[in-house]
Amino acid sequence: MASTGRASANRPTAKPAKKSLPAQDVRDFRTMLTHALDHEVDGRGRVRESQWGVYAFYDYDGEPIYVGQTKEGLGVRVNRHLTNQRTDAVAMRILDTFEVAELELWPLWNLADDLGDRVAAQTRLDATEYTAYLAAIEASRFGAILNEKIPPVSTPVELPESYRFGLISDATRVERGHPDIRIARRAETISRLAAVARERGEVSEGLRRVLVIQAVRLAHLSAVRLAHAEGRPRPSADAISVEGLVGSVLWDDEDDGDDRDDVDTLF
Repeated sequence: MASTGRASANRPTAKPAKKSLPAQDVRDFRTMLTHALDHEVDGRGRVRESQWGVYAFYDYDGEPIYVGQTKEGLGVRVNRHLTNQRTDAVAMRILDTFEVAELELWPLWNLADDLGDRVAAQTRLDATEYTAYLAAIEASRFGAILNEKIPPVSTPVELPESYRFGLISDATRVERGHPDIRIARRAETISRLAAVARERGEVSEGLRRVLVIQAVRLAHLSAVRLAHAEGRPRPSADAISVEGLVGSVLWDDEDDGDDRDDVDTLF
């Protein structure tokens, strides 16, 4: 006969709230992400409510790592990347969400309504994304970021006002930001990405390009760590030529169609 005393292991307990289940660093990240997306812009509303827009992610060094566009809502798209992890970039192991430390948003408020033409609006969206992409390439110490699909080549435009937010707490930065942890995590990301290429076989040239760029980023991070351990100046990122390894990152030679806003077919 089962015991029903207070100390019984069979005593029912209250089901915890789902939000209480993630680890503390994950909860902190999601809290700061929600705060960023809820940022109020005078006369416009919250940035998450802009249906059309462009976004960029940055790592722990402030290095740009990914640029994207959306016309389904900035909040929806960014959440799919960083919390639901239901996008091609994440599912294919191209983007490691644990490496994202900052977020920048360019909301394009009422773009389709203002232009009165969805084709013209899409052209403006493409141009805005490509301009932000060029800015990220310019700001990158490697002259390359982790986009599998390079945005459609467009005439650069003046970028609208952007909003940039930190997404990690001080405690998380101390833990995840340690170089040995970042090296191990990046090596694991490369291994997973290589496994995707091996298992699927037929993958895009862009995915293979990202694999090279990630390897360069890992090599540089490891070299900086070695230099620190040996007490000598950190090596320059110019020691490895990304362009020499992958060619131009300003346009795509292949045309696989535009599915940047599609959920990966794995889900």
